[in-house]
Amino acid sequence: MNRVVPVDKEYTPEGSVMICEMDLEGIITFANRKFCEVSAYGLNELVEKNHSITRHPDMPEAIFTKMWQALRDSQTWNAIVKNIRKDGHYYWTETEIMPIYDENNRVKGYMSAKRVASRKNIQEAEELYEKMLES
Repeated sequence: MNRVVPVDKEYTPEGSVMICEMDLEGIITFANRKFCEVSAYGLNELVEKNHSITRHPDMPEAIFTKMWQALRDSQTWNAIVKNIRKDGHYYWTETEIMPIYDENNRVKGYMSAKRVASRKNIQEAEELYEKMLES
């Protein structure tokens, strides 16, 4: 998959919650209209792609290692995440990912819900992530 080249310009989404659903490997199976609008991808460009399509390269890999540990333990995970749009602009979200269960109470996938992050939370996350990337 070709990676988007980051542009040092912030996109600030407004309004609704961005939702997507993924299978157990992080492959997108559904994305709501707001997720498509904010990511600048069409639904057909997102479905069957790994959710990491919106991962900004400034994000430390350790954050996602912890995310997968939590999800594989059937726990909900949340963090402030710097994402990248199809056009290369970045946007920050308060992201929560939770397991989706089947009728036998087994995890069958995950749902991601994202909201616009506050400036205070963004600043704190930027400082933390910068330190993580330096070490």
